[in-house]
Amino acid sequence: MAPAEWPLRLIPAAPPRWWAAAGVSLAAIAASVALRMVLVGAPSGLSLSSTHFPALILITLYAGGRWGLGALAALILIGYGRAGIAAVEPELVAAMFAIAGTLTVLVSAALRATVVRLRQDEKQRGRIEAQLQRRNERLAMAQDSAGVGVWDWDMLTGGAYWSPTFFRNVGLDETLRVPSGETLLEACHPDDRERMREILRSAGRTGQRWETQYRVIHPDGSVRWLLARGEGKLNAEGQPTRFLGINLDITPQRAMEQELRDSEVRFRTLADSAPVLIWITGRDGRREFVNRAYIGFMQADASLEAALALDWRTRLHPEDAPRVIAEEHRYDEAVRTAGGPVVVEARFQRGDGEWRWMRAISQPRIDPTGEVTGFIGIGIDISDAKQAEADLKRINELLEERIAEALAERDTAQAALARVQRLESLGQLTGGVAHDFNNLLTVVIGALDMIARHPEDARRRERMVEAALSAAHRGERLTQQLLAFARRQPLKTERLEIDALLRESTPLLGRAIGEAVDFAVVPGAPGLHAQVDPVQLEAALMNLAVNARDAIAAGGAVRIETRRCDLAEGQVEETEAGRYVCIAVHDTGAGMDAETLTRVFEPFFTTKPVGKGTGLGLSQVYGFARQSGGGASIESEPGKGSTVRLYLPIDDAVPAPAEAPPPAAVEEAADALDILLVEDDAAVAELACEMLTDLGHRVRQAPDAEAALQLLRADPAINLLLTDRIRPGGKKGVELAREAIAHRPDLPVILSSGYSGDTLGPAEEAPWPLLRKPYTRDGLTALIKQVTQEPI
Repeated sequence: MAPAEWPLRLIPAAPPRWWAAAGVSLAAIAASVALRMVLVGAPSGLSLSSTHFPALILITLYAGGRWGLGALAALILIGYGRAGIAAVEPELVAAMFAIAGTLTVLVSAALRATVVRLRQDEKQRGRIEAQLQRRNERLAMAQDSAGVGVWDWDMLTGGAYWSPTFFRNVGLDETLRVPSGETLLEACHPDDRERMREILRSAGRTGQRWETQYRVIHPDGSVRWLLARGEGKLNAEGQPTRFLGINLDITPQRAMEQELRDSEVRFRTLADSAPVLIWITGRDGRREFVNRAYIGFMQADASLEAALALDWRTRLHPEDAPRVIAEEHRYDEAVRTAGGPVVVEARFQRGDGEWRWMRAISQPRIDPTGEVTGFIGIGIDISDAKQAEADLKRINELLEERIAEALAERDTAQAALARVQRLESLGQLTGGVAHDFNNLLTVVIGALDMIARHPEDARRRERMVEAALSAAHRGERLTQQLLAFARRQPLKTERLEIDALLRESTPLLGRAIGEAVDFAVVPGAPGLHAQVDPVQLEAALMNLAVNARDAIAAGGAVRIETRRCDLAEGQVEETEAGRYVCIAVHDTGAGMDAETLTRVFEPFFTTKPVGKGTGLGLSQVYGFARQSGGGASIESEPGKGSTVRLYLPIDDAVPAPAEAPPPAAVEEAADALDILLVEDDAAVAELACEMLTDLGHRVRQAPDAEAALQLLRADPAINLLLTDRIRPGGKKGVELAREAIAHRPDLPVILSSGYSGDTLGPAEEAPWPLLRKPYTRDGLTALIKQVTQEPI
């Protein structure tokens, strides 16, 4: 520190506290008085003297002018009248001391204020310099991060400045090269060097702002593109004295621009080579781009501009225009919300005047903000497809007709084959059935013969009549079984006990199998019921029995057994898990190999010789099992026989209580009726007449429908019509009944028939009761009572 500077160090950075100022003031005055006492003696230590001025200066510099004046006043009060200059009056000494001291304090205070102000300015300059330094650092960082290089050229001195980023951009080492125009030109690409030289010369003459792009070659041989900008600073005469500028590496941008140009070229090439119409529209719907196919289709002067200006709506077919425009408006809001494609099919007029079907598919173009900026779409000529669709529709309609005819022919053929199979089986049953009927007829004829020979023997007559009736009823049951097997019974499901039905079918099955084969039935599911069609079940059992018989030689065996079975999922193919009644048919025949087993349930597949089988038996068995809610399976090995199993779902439903049977006999009718009997079989007519007469009714007979109608018109007393359902030739019973009711709406009608199933046809659908043949006197009586008591 210089000797002259130390007093300035007494000035604090901030005003001192009062106690510090007071302490410094007292200490300074005490030091001044002590110094004077040492110099001139104790008596003159407190006198007014210039030796106190350093103390005043010190107090003023440290505490300020007010403390300096206060110290001056204190010294005057203490030293007034003390020993001093003898020849001078005390008042004069005090006045002179006060003036000199005041000037000293004021000068010291001014000096203090100047120093404080200089210190504040120095601090402010430091802050400004720090802020400027931070700004320069941030600017340099931003320039470096952005790749912006800065250059400055003083034209008066020739000095130049390049920022580190500038050196890096031009590919030069700032430690090895001096910034200059020639240095920059050396770094330029040879193809751009003369152009840059001319730009720099022109800028040096005019000082105008300039901008250009040029290439530089880095030491590694890579070529970089730079963007350069410069501006001159002019003096008062308008002459450039300084140039400032930047450079920026734009190599990635140039690469992207080139890639974009290449992409546009590829897109244009691809779009022009596509065989479909391609277009791009703006926000206002106007075309911004169309490909060559679009121009060729529209043939708008064969120019891009004309195709872009053409309104595609003018080419819409008049019949399609309202629909397409309506769809366009309807889809507009949905597309802007969901961004989905718009598909429209319509006819457009080609440039040569031909109408073509086009499918237009437009996809919205969405900008980063989610707004729809337009559409990009393609148009596909589907005229040929539309024509093919129309042709295909006509072909399909023709095929449907032909398929319907073929299906009808197939159904007819299948029905014929099924009838052939049933007839084949019925033919095989003929011998056994004839044997049974001969036995029944023997009983009936013998009983009637014994009654005729001994009419007076009442006990024998009663026994013979009972035997004849029993044999007749057995014949009736045998007939029903034959009709069921021949599919002449209506197909209706009911709750059946499987073992009971199997026992009833055993005689018929035994006759079908024949006496050359051992046949056994082993019921093992007592009390188990299933909801099935008894007719179909009996037919399935007959098919399985006949197949088993045909598969074995004489001396073999067929066994049918039943049992309860719990199936797991997948245990039997296409059969759900559950509880079933299993009916198994075993034979000891030749068996089948694995390949044959995979096809046994196929329709028309048979292993029998040509003419010996239709191939429908097992397929019908399988179809019956599936329709009944169950399934079927087969096991077989060559030489070990076969086992076919039917699985029928167990029905645990509690049956409704049976209705009370009608009375066993109805002795006499309450009122005698006039009954018109129409029956073409003389024997049946005679028996029916005897029954009706025995019941007390009056009977009129007619052999055919015409005679019956004549009697009905002529005799209004007739109050019941009993007519056979099926009649050879002429009107059938249902037709006769309808005409009779048309003439007499209140006339009760009873139909009778010995047929059943499909042959019976509309009789079961007619509104009148059906009396099935054979019938008894009691059954006839009950039905007459029913129809005459019911309201008409």
